[in-house]
Amino acid sequence: MPINTVLSTKTLSSEHKLFLNKANIQVIDYDAIDIAFVNFDTEIIVENAIITSQNAAKAIIENKVVIKNCFCVGEKTMAYLEEHGQYVSKMKLYAQDLANHIVKYHKNDSFIFFCSDKRQDTLPDILKQHHIPVKEIIVYNTVETPQTINDTYDAILFFSPSGINSFTSKNSLENKTAFCIGNTTAEAAKPHTTNIVTATAPTIEHVLQSVVKHAKKL
Repeated sequence: MPINTVLSTKTLSSEHKLFLNKANIQVIDYDAIDIAFVNFDTEIIVENAIITSQNAAKAIIENKVVIKNCFCVGEKTMAYLEEHGQYVSKMKLYAQDLANHIVKYHKNDSFIFFCSDKRQDTLPDILKQHHIPVKEIIVYNTVETPQTINDTYDAILFFSPSGINSFTSKNSLENKTAFCIGNTTAEAAKPHTTNIVTATAPTIEHVLQSVVKHAKKL
C-alpha cells in the first residue's frame, strides 16, 4: 500500500517534517508518551555511570551530578553529555552492545545506571549475569498518554515500546506498517502487526529515512 501519510507517535521537528514532505509524505504527529522528571539522591561525583537516553542525561545535568566515566547509548546522548562537560568513556548505539563492552573491558568495576521507571531489562540483566555490580537510580518516569486517532494514515512511526503500548491501548495496527527505531521497539510491535520496518540505526533521522526508502519501493 502506498505511503501518503504517516502518523508519528512523537512530535517531530519542522526539519523532520520537511524531510518527509519533500518525499510527498504528509505527517500527523502527537506524543504517545510523556516524561516526568523525579527527584533523586546520589553522590555528587559518580565513578562510572550508565546513561541510555537523552532524558536521563538531562536529569543528570539538571541535578549537577559529576561523572568521571560515562557509558552511554546513542550519539545524541553522548553529544549532550559532552556539551555539558561530562566525559564519555564509551558510546554504543545499542544497549546490548554497551553491556557486552562493559563485560569485556570493565568486569571488575561497579556502575550506577540512571534510568526510567520503564527501562528495558537487556543491559542490567547482562551485567548481573556476569556479576558486575549495578545500582539503578530512577531519574524520570515514562507516562503513557494514549489517544484515539481518527485521522487517516498509512504507516506509524514508533520510538519506544512504551509508545507502542500507549498507541495500541486505544488504536489498532491492523493493515498498517510500523516503522520502529530499533529492535526492542520492533519486538514490542510484533504482537500487533507483521508489517514492521526497523531503522538501520536507532535515531529519528534513520526512522524517517526508512520511511522514504520504503515509500520509493512501492
